[in-house]
Amino acid sequence: MNTIEVHSLVKQYDRAKEPSVKGIDFSVGEGEFFAFLGPNGAGKTTTISILTTTLSKTSGDVRVAGFDVETEAKRVREKVGIIFQKPSLDPQLSAEENIRFHACLYGMYAYRPSFNLMPAAYKKRVTELAEIVGIQDALFKPIKRLSGGMQRKLEIIRSLIHMPSVLFLDEPTQGLDAVSRRSLWEYIDTVRKENGTTVFLTTHYIDEAEKVDKVCIINHGQIATCGSPEEMKKSLLRQQLVLDADDRDGLLTELSELGLFHKTEAHIIVPYQEMRAQEIIARLQTRLSVLKIEEPSLEDAYIEYLKLGDKVA
Repeated sequence: MNTIEVHSLVKQYDRAKEPSVKGIDFSVGEGEFFAFLGPNGAGKTTTISILTTTLSKTSGDVRVAGFDVETEAKRVREKVGIIFQKPSLDPQLSAEENIRFHACLYGMYAYRPSFNLMPAAYKKRVTELAEIVGIQDALFKPIKRLSGGMQRKLEIIRSLIHMPSVLFLDEPTQGLDAVSRRSLWEYIDTVRKENGTTVFLTTHYIDEAEKVDKVCIINHGQIATCGSPEEMKKSLLRQQLVLDADDRDGLLTELSELGLFHKTEAHIIVPYQEMRAQEIIARLQTRLSVLKIEEPSLEDAYIEYLKLGDKVA
């Protein structure tokens, strides 16, 4: 089953010469970790805004958790959690009051005027989440006294407190330090495994999408490609060995005899795709002075797809 279904989605802003989103199609499976990537101005933010019911579509069919984003917007909001790219906290409240208001708004608990009067289950969950993201010492401080990074962590807690079916993460780790980033991803991974939560990620840190189940890249309002990170890397980029030897001529001769394509730059480059790197190395008899295995990253593939899209556009 798909938790998110997008068919022929179009968004045309008033006075714009062309649509921001041009009839795109994609789906996200239940419990899937999905990354939606694209440069600024590609239509990414517009699409996310429509999925989270904060922007109306021009045409197309969009369903989240089985509900239409326009005719059943209230039901969609009940099922989703969102970490917005821009701050959305109430500066007049304390950190915990922001969380409490959110939890009660979602109908999880009846409102109580203080943290101590809230049910034990609420207090336990808030305390656990605060420890995970590292704001336990700031939980009862006013928002205006928290740094930007601390406020970001608070938004993460607030989005997870009601255990959403679909979690939208719009640049979730922006402003977080390395330790907090790792803690957040470990917790989100746990949430996915234990609760089957579908995670929809947008990020400019492409390395954060390396372990997702599926990636869609949007560029110029159109989907450039969809697939697993491995499929994307293999479709455009080759893995390669970087080799050299004191007896370079002998190594070149050996590579030719083995039928391995190679080119000589500062070192000898041997692209491979069908064979594994270990298989190639095991066949070589010449003593190597340089050996590197270069694997393409998702960021490499992402950049290549954007270049292709720019040429078409």
